[in-house]
Amino acid sequence: MPHVVVKLWPGKSEKQKEQLAMEITDSVMSVLDYGAESVSVAVEEVTPLDWAGKVYHPEIEQKWDQLYKKPDYTME
Repeated sequence: MPHVVVKLWPGKSEKQKEQLAMEITDSVMSVLDYGAESVSVAVEEVTPLDWAGKVYHPEIEQKWDQLYKKPDYTME
């Protein structure tokens, strides 16, 4: 039962977030062979001021070896 969480800065429209959720769902179904009923997608908005402490350090930097797509930026 894949559950995907997308964390991003505020400012994207509901339509953009819904489209992203649908495209992620389609990809999960296609690549992992799950039905739509098994997939959930959440979108969490995180302010730029909170990004380093709430996302970059705990979710990216500390889990670097778990990332299948690594970012091309650092927070120093």
